Amino acid sequence: MAASTGDSSSSSVRKRHVGNNKTETKSADCSEEDGEDKEREKRLQPLQKGTYWLTRIVLLRSVSFIYLVAFSVAYNQNKQLIGERGLLPCKSYLNSVKRYVGGKIGLAAFTYTPSILWLLDWSDMDANLDGLALLGMALSAFVLVTGMANMVIMVTLWVLYHSLVNVGQLWYSFGWESQLLETGFLAIFLCPVWTLSQVPRRCPPSLICIWTFRWLIVRIMLGAGLIKIRGDKCWRDLTCMDYHYETQPVPNPLSYYMHRSPWWFHRFETLSNHLIELVFPFFTFLGRRMCTVNGAIQILFQVVLIVSGNLSFLNWLTIVPSLACFDDSSLGFLFHSGVVFCCAVFYDISLFDFAHTVCVYCITGMTVRRVVNISLGILIGLLSIPVVMNLLSSRQLMNTSFDPLRIVNTYGAFGSITKERTEVIFQGTQSLDPKDPEAVWEEYQFLCKPGDVYRRPCLISPYHYRLDWLMWFAAFQTYEQSEWVIHIAGRLLSNDSMVLSLLDHNPFQGTETPRWVRGEHFRYKFSQPGSSSAAQGKWWLRKRIGAYFPPVDLEGLRGYFQSRNWPHPHIPPNKN
Repeated sequence: MAASTGDSSSSSVRKRHVGNNKTETKSADCSEEDGEDKEREKRLQPLQKGTYWLTRIVLLRSVSFIYLVAFSVAYNQNKQLIGERGLLPCKSYLNSVKRYVGGKIGLAAFTYTPSILWLLDWSDMDANLDGLALLGMALSAFVLVTGMANMVIMVTLWVLYHSLVNVGQLWYSFGWESQLLETGFLAIFLCPVWTLSQVPRRCPPSLICIWTFRWLIVRIMLGAGLIKIRGDKCWRDLTCMDYHYETQPVPNPLSYYMHRSPWWFHRFETLSNHLIELVFPFFTFLGRRMCTVNGAIQILFQVVLIVSGNLSFLNWLTIVPSLACFDDSSLGFLFHSGVVFCCAVFYDISLFDFAHTVCVYCITGMTVRRVVNISLGILIGLLSIPVVMNLLSSRQLMNTSFDPLRIVNTYGAFGSITKERTEVIFQGTQSLDPKDPEAVWEEYQFLCKPGDVYRRPCLISPYHYRLDWLMWFAAFQTYEQSEWVIHIAGRLLSNDSMVLSLLDHNPFQGTETPRWVRGEHFRYKFSQPGSSSAAQGKWWLRKRIGAYFPPVDLEGLRGYFQSRNWPHPHIPPNKN
């Protein structure tokens, strides 16, 4: 009995111990689960303020998007503009530079015109131009899709675009080319040297680099605002927006309606423009919250400009440095689909054990990176001195570079507003006598600029038709100031396919070539919505001003072409 009782007793104790073990095991499991839950909660906490891992991804993808657009424009238009048979061949330009620097390709030539085209075979310049553009498109598309980049890729993109801009002559004379080169240069320092990762562990985004982007958007806005205040009187009396939508280089469909806004709305627009360009940029220096406010306002401002006109990729590009005003905490919503993964990654990076990085390689790499970042800040600071002096000057220059590599530039747009819109219209005829009153003159139509009054304004932003933009400038100059206009006329006389690919409509397609081509000068105005003209489908009303250039034929242009070293157009056999 006693034994039995003892057995029973010990059995009971054993059960109790087993039960306790189970309880302890459950407690340990619960404790482990609680730890995992706490860890998971930590990982799901909002991203930290003042870190820029997500900012870097957004900046790199944004820069690569602009690069992709720019290289696409280059691929589709360079051959016609600066190719072997282009309107201003880059081979001729490089040869003239070569003669100017002493007749050889050396350091002087590279300094005067930095371009890797110096190193390529000039026997097929079209292939060279296409190769540079295609390589740029491939690399920028890779960064855009993956969000991954390193210094090698970003330097390559910068060098490739530099090589095109520096030989692009008139066609690449726009301010946004220098702005893209400066933005692309800053993007180089966002990346590790070799690593390809959206979140490279050993390469946290540099605060110095983030501030160089912020400094860029401050200079862009102040440059644009100051050039307006110092320029056209209409910016000071708040009337510029009465004209802008109708007279801007290439209006879009919304421009037609924005132009007819009430007078008080145009005053509000102009005043808002001054506040955004001259006041809000200083918010950048007033702490995180105010910096974020400025970034949001600048982006909204650029979006409004994008939807109201075809200003190439300028406004899209200006959004890029504005993104540097946001930290990870502000940009987390953009990564909603992968928020758990992103938060876990960033939490892990912020807590990685310093003991894992204490090695000669890591310390050396971090030191070199720190030196590079500080050097970047010093470089941008030194190169900014003439830019700041220009901003303070009453003789402010607009869209100017003060160093050959266009690392830090001064910007500005629409310092003066044209009050009337004029257009040059190319016309051709097959008549033997251009003075014959019975001669039928047919009009050529460009891809986007106003011509046919019944054609709706196009919408192409962020793409860019370079010839259409230059025709806007030519319209308020003379053909003597824009000799390339006569070059176009000569090429139209021969139905040149290269130049015709830059146009939308050739009235002599499939017929005999025109015997004469002339340029007519017209004044254009938007039709009034709801008017009889608008009811007829007219977007524009126009009135002839006079001849822009007189009728010309190929024989008459022979001497003109020879004196400018332009190849005389070939006359193809006429088609019946």
